[in-house]
Amino acid sequence: MRWTRVLCLPFLSGALVSTVAAQATGMPSYNAPYRAFSRSEIGLVLSFPNGGGTAFEGAYRWASGKFDVGLRGGIFTPGGGANSVLLVGAEARERVVTHTEDFPLDGALILGIGGQFVSGSSALIVPVGLSLGRRVDPRDSKISIVPYVQPTGFLIAGSGNSDLCTEPNVQCPMINDQ
Repeated sequence: MRWTRVLCLPFLSGALVSTVAAQATGMPSYNAPYRAFSRSEIGLVLSFPNGGGTAFEGAYRWASGKFDVGLRGGIFTPGGGANSVLLVGAEARERVVTHTEDFPLDGALILGIGGQFVSGSSALIVPVGLSLGRRVDPRDSKISIVPYVQPTGFLIAGSGNSDLCTEPNVQCPMINDQ
């Protein structure tokens, strides 16, 4: 069995984590254009969305060829006496662009569906994004570095309202407003 380490650097998006409503559960998460596993992975996600509260999520992903699927679930506690929010979602990623001499980046299409469920203010979230980046393999090293960007749009519906958020640095309505 061979172990390889992969360091993913979501350029531009890392600085926006506190204000972005991201991915299937509405909590910050990004997907590099490459997967860092061969069959499956399991992980924990800790985030501090919108500068207030804490989200704890579990994630499981599995692979099939160039396609992989992930499930996420957890709890967001906004603090300040607000109700905790149940987070549930599914994400899919498929490689759609391979670098060439004319275009230097690799890319993957990211699609998800999920929701934030809380009494009186639940929301359905459908993110669609494109992850673009390129693997860098330093010489004589077992570590790969993957700098990438992931512009993502979100269709958000709930409590009689719906919105389309396309700017990742602008707070999407209804998400984290509990």
